[in-house]
Amino acid sequence: MEIFGYARISAKDQNLDRQVDQLREVVTSERNIIIDVQSGKDFNRKGYNSLIGTDQTAPLLRKGDLLVITSLDRLGRNYREVREQWQLITSKIEADIRVLDMPLLDTTLNDNSLDRRFIADLVLQILSYVSEKERLSIRERQRQGIDAAKKRGKTFGRPSYDIPDNFAETIEHWKSGKITAKKAMEITGMKHATFYKKVKELYSQSNKKL
Repeated sequence: MEIFGYARISAKDQNLDRQVDQLREVVTSERNIIIDVQSGKDFNRKGYNSLIGTDQTAPLLRKGDLLVITSLDRLGRNYREVREQWQLITSKIEADIRVLDMPLLDTTLNDNSLDRRFIADLVLQILSYVSEKERLSIRERQRQGIDAAKKRGKTFGRPSYDIPDNFAETIEHWKSGKITAKKAMEITGMKHATFYKKVKELYSQSNKKL
């Protein structure tokens, strides 16, 4: 049986030392610690692909081997992806997985291979369920909060900008050349982008051309 460790960070400015130090306590061979410094956006990762194999290469992991990771999120961005990779490793490759920060997620705990995989899979499904329930609960609480705020008259998004009373007169002075655009902005108290946006709206409403 070979023991492999897998560590991943999502950006080059993060530190791998903590993960690698933990893996070294279990993985005896330094060459079996596989590292990726890449985003978890997809599974196109050189190190990870060497472990599970590709269409062109055989996996380093083989039946009976053990893959050690520090945390479950090293396998994917969400529990759907984690489950897919878990099933690939434990069912298709028939290797074992040990998650260091979740001791129950260890398919080597039971002498009976069927029982140990069942227990680990069951724990993973429970974690997936709890995670999904929490995600939906957070979304529901956010919706309820927004509904309650709306009932109290609170509005969302960018606040509307009230046109000053002197806006139309100031624009006429600007268009006739009596004042500059900069001066018109000072008089109306508007910034450059807001000023020209409101000018366009004014002339659009009055069917005039700039």
